[in-house]
Amino acid sequence: MPRPVRSRPRALLAALALLLAAPLVGPAPATAGDSSVPSPRLASQRQIAQATPGDFTGHGFDQCLAPTQSAMDTWWRKSPFSAVGIYISGDSRACRSQPNLSPTWVATQVARGWRLLPIALGPQASCQPRFPRYSDDVTISPRPTGGYSAAAGQGAAEAEKNAADATAYGIGPGSTIWYDLEGFDLGDTHCRESALVFTSAWVTRIKALGYVAGFYSSASSGIKMLDDARRLRPGQFALPDRIWIARWDGAANTSTTYITEDGWRPGGRMKQYRGGHNETWGGVTINIDSNFIDLGTGSVAVPEGRCPGTRLGYWKYPSLSPGSAKPTRVKVLQCLLTEQGTYSGPLDGSYDAATVAAARAWQASRKFTATDTFEKRHWTALLAAGARTTVKRGSTGEAVHRLQRALNAAGAGRFRATGVVDAKTEAALRDYQSRLRIPVSGVATPQTWTKLQQGR
Repeated sequence: MPRPVRSRPRALLAALALLLAAPLVGPAPATAGDSSVPSPRLASQRQIAQATPGDFTGHGFDQCLAPTQSAMDTWWRKSPFSAVGIYISGDSRACRSQPNLSPTWVATQVARGWRLLPIALGPQASCQPRFPRYSDDVTISPRPTGGYSAAAGQGAAEAEKNAADATAYGIGPGSTIWYDLEGFDLGDTHCRESALVFTSAWVTRIKALGYVAGFYSSASSGIKMLDDARRLRPGQFALPDRIWIARWDGAANTSTTYITEDGWRPGGRMKQYRGGHNETWGGVTINIDSNFIDLGTGSVAVPEGRCPGTRLGYWKYPSLSPGSAKPTRVKVLQCLLTEQGTYSGPLDGSYDAATVAAARAWQASRKFTATDTFEKRHWTALLAAGARTTVKRGSTGEAVHRLQRALNAAGAGRFRATGVVDAKTEAALRDYQSRLRIPVSGVATPQTWTKLQQGR
């Protein structure tokens, strides 16, 4: 993880006052935002908590310095990432100065659709050779006196500091704060035990302050330390609600051989699977770590509520002609043409004269040659019709249903339209983009929507 974000914390009460004064405007999108909106309204405190990071399955990145607003906007439209790690607290951060980070920055990202991963990098394990980093930086006390009471006191105090800093940024209770404990020698008993006691005290206090406790570390040290405590010393230590596993194996999942599969499942894991590297999206390059996130209940579909009683999603949408038309698909056509304003009859599955006339009228309105046959290109364009909303892994909502059905119609996939962009949807998007020779990102960009709405 880039090692970073600010000066010393404010008093907790002052920070709380600032949070209460933050704007309560919105709404923030539940998942993906509309790229056509240049300046989304600021998110409310409740929306920030729900998106930090809330229930989500998808891709995230973290970077030492919070990117500029321009970079974030471009990456939202072009990159596959929906979550961003930001260093908000801790005296051991490399990037203590965060010129872009502010309460407005936080609220703006959530309003756009970003999920946030606030990171605190405070006192580190006593045997970690890269720390202390600064003259005013302290490490976790390895003194065993009183059951490592000094380390416990440090953990509780650090939680107070981290909560105050989070609150000052508008990241209030209900959000997850991730404590970053860099890799250390697990075989050093006093170093390990003091780190474990510190973490336990931090978890206890941060939860008492109303936050969800997250913990980041390398799979072979800090994460294994916690899993060993969970399995071998149950109930002796307070454990985090969620773990962030650093294991640079290139596998975009939440597994590692260093710990057992039952720990922090379901919904309690994310993994940093690739370390620092440059990625460029939309002409903007950022040096990042890559993460795969699977937290809470994951991304959950939102009921669509269109054409009650009519099934709209299928693996295939065959051509319709007056002499050969599946009634189930004709009902889909009638429903969609009703929404488009060219059909006003019953949804009865009959490809009759009224339905054919409505189909021809729609074809002409979209600059297709009007014909009695409703073909693959027509299905693709009609199913994709609507706002060109940015949709990516983990997105939910009406636009996702449209996208999934259009990809099926275009022949890019054969999957159930679930209303959630999952691995199958992402793969189909990439296949479609590759076939059309447009940038392959797995993101439904405006350019992707344009091609679909042209029936390509």
